Amino acid sequence: MKHSFYDVKAKKKVTAEVTKAVKYGKGTATRYAFKALTKDGRNLTAFVKKADWDAFKK
Repeated sequence: MKHSFYDVKAKKKVTAEVTKAVKYGKGTATRYAFKALTKDGRNLTAFVKKADWDAFKK
């Protein structure tokens, strides 16, 4: 699944293949995110809605 991420070093939006979906926090403070890698191996993170996160997990 592809998703758009903001590449801080390049200062632009990029589209990358999602490598995993992670969850941060507990209870009502839970945040959902997608992780990916750039072509040169740097990490990218994009926080997403729970519905998008659930769709990736299926």
